[in-house]
Amino acid sequence: MKNISLLILSSILFIGCKTKQIQEQQVVSQEIKQEVKTEEPKEVMLIGQHLKSDLQQEPYASWFTPEEASYVANQETLFSLRNLNQDYTITIFMGTWCDDSKQQVPRFYKILDAIDFDLSKVKLITVDRSKTTPEKFENGLNITNVPTFIFYKDGKELHRIVETPVESLEKDMFKIVTGQPYKHTYEN
Repeated sequence: MKNISLLILSSILFIGCKTKQIQEQQVVSQEIKQEVKTEEPKEVMLIGQHLKSDLQQEPYASWFTPEEASYVANQETLFSLRNLNQDYTITIFMGTWCDDSKQQVPRFYKILDAIDFDLSKVKLITVDRSKTTPEKFENGLNITNVPTFIFYKDGKELHRIVETPVESLEKDMFKIVTGQPYKHTYEN
């Protein structure tokens, strides 16, 4: 009975960040069981609307800073993005508990910095494991996986990158803001 409870708990904890193969889920479940047995302190989550600078503070800086520093974007694509009209806004939904968010969000900010994008046009929303916020920022936006990067122009959604890019963040972003055909990872 204890093993069943632990399996259910571990399944609930990992829903939504990324669907893994069955073998990987079994390994993750075993790791969670070990964490539960050792009763390590719970992770501190940011929830609500925040700024990039909040992710640059501990305990988040321990993953944000190295990931941002190590990402090498395609320079040709960055050059093309830099020369585009940046008349759009971006909303990012992420979880500080989610491995994909910990990887993709710092990389995304590095791209924005490289193209001199006005960060006042970026809204960063951090969600809990059920992908919600007390303020209900997620309402009506169909946030099923994190991170989700939503691009808007004149208040209308252009498109979104969901969880992981199809090609790379900068190439997917270029397709979206130039109106090229694009389907995110979960789009049919």
